[in-house]
Amino acid sequence: MTSTGAPAKGVLWPSLVCGGCAVLLFSFLGNSTRGYIGSPSLFYWWGFQWVNPGSETQHGLLILAISGWLLWRNLRRPANGAHPGGRASWGSAAAMLGGLAVHSAGFVAEQARVSILGLILFAWGLAWFSGGDRWARASAFPLAYLLFAIPVNALDSAGFWLRMGVVAASARIAHAVGIGVLVNGTQLLSPDGRYNYDVAAACSGVRSLMALGALSLLIGYLRFTRKWLVLLLCAASIPLVFIGNVARIVSIVVAAQLGGKSWGDTLHEWMGFGVFVVVLGGAYVLAEAIASAMPGWTTGRAPAGGGDGEGRAERGMARRGGWPAAACVAAAAVAAALLLRHVELMPASFRSGIVLQADGRNPVDLPAFIGSDWIGQRTDVTPVEREVLPPDTGYSRKIYVSLLDPAKRVLLSIVLSGRDRTSIHRPEYCLVGQGWTIRGSFPHRFRGAAGGSDFPATVLRIQRAVMTPQGKVVVPQLFAYYFVGATTVVATHWERIGRDALERLFRGESDRWAYVILQTDASDGEANAVRRLQSILDGTLARFQKVEKG
Repeated sequence: MTSTGAPAKGVLWPSLVCGGCAVLLFSFLGNSTRGYIGSPSLFYWWGFQWVNPGSETQHGLLILAISGWLLWRNLRRPANGAHPGGRASWGSAAAMLGGLAVHSAGFVAEQARVSILGLILFAWGLAWFSGGDRWARASAFPLAYLLFAIPVNALDSAGFWLRMGVVAASARIAHAVGIGVLVNGTQLLSPDGRYNYDVAAACSGVRSLMALGALSLLIGYLRFTRKWLVLLLCAASIPLVFIGNVARIVSIVVAAQLGGKSWGDTLHEWMGFGVFVVVLGGAYVLAEAIASAMPGWTTGRAPAGGGDGEGRAERGMARRGGWPAAACVAAAAVAAALLLRHVELMPASFRSGIVLQADGRNPVDLPAFIGSDWIGQRTDVTPVEREVLPPDTGYSRKIYVSLLDPAKRVLLSIVLSGRDRTSIHRPEYCLVGQGWTIRGSFPHRFRGAAGGSDFPATVLRIQRAVMTPQGKVVVPQLFAYYFVGATTVVATHWERIGRDALERLFRGESDRWAYVILQTDASDGEANAVRRLQSILDGTLARFQKVEKG
């Protein structure tokens, strides 16, 4: 191995064989979720997230560039006793085989992010195989750093609460300085209507946290030798991101209050840089303070180039070669391809805990009347829903209106997934986008049909400001939801994801999960609202739901 980090000649062709097999596998059998991105390539799936604003992962290109620079930087440092490359052949092959196994599990479970972990592990094993211990050490952090480029909308629940925390803190500070700003979901509004700002996920959510956390981690990696200090600096970015975003939102509101919306818009354009200054400046000051107190913990400036150990590594690699290990990896890649192709072509079981219409796609129609107390009004699925969700998604919904008091209404909606699990997503994310503010949540167990077993659900306390002849009025509502599988009912999104992945992985079955929601006004109290929800379920469960076990 030379000082430029070129692979040893003895493993060049075996490395190309391993890498070629991986490229083919991840390109043609890399992504099994086609609901939103209709490509079989995991490379395309991942890269698309970096240029798609809705994915909140546009910092991925920056992470990729930094990872490449870190790899180049590390390879230019001395080998410092790297073992001969031949000794690493089977260990590195085990890492590549592990990467293939992780990807296979992700493909079967329809979890592309898990497949990305397999891709990163395989890439590290290939680097180790090609360049011995030196390349393994040089590539470990740069490849792990790519974890920050994984689509962050997988963590949008955490990002939502971060955004809501920023909104709440900003509103309290504004009130403390005499600005009566109103909160509506993630929006901050002027009471007189002069300005209206939405605290978007791109500004104050997981995207902001991931990007700035990655840069804080980079500062720690370049500055310190102690791993715990590197992680400490990354962790410090969490409160710094929160503080920076609160300062940004408060300054925009103050500017809009003093000079109107034009002042607020101008500051909005520039204060994004202010958050970077707060977070990166804070991380840098903290790093310098630690370095001044403990200079022995800082990194040294080692000269570029290599030593005699590199020459021995190159000779060992060239002498021993890597064809047996490469043949093993190639055979495993072919076996994985055959398995994943079989999974891809395997007909879905389409078991469902929901009664279906004759077409086998949509849930059964909900009843038009519930006793003599409720009448059901048909509610059509919006064109946006049909455009965004996979075409084999099924729907059934009605708004039930009380015949005794028409002001009392309950929405009952069922969304039934098709083959692709992307038909169903977190309800919290959509509610905030519709302008609702989530004030809290609590678990609840609803009574089953005809005295059957009760089942779990999550109930959100939501509210939204609406205009009335008397001015703006805050309307509280309850939003209950749960998920129905073929054999069970669960109350949370992550329970559904976990159970669905296990079913696909260990049973080879892709059940159709149903997402059931009930929503009603809570102005007359939560107890009355919950009773209304239960009364609607009492009159409809026997018609549409087969499973009550939770």
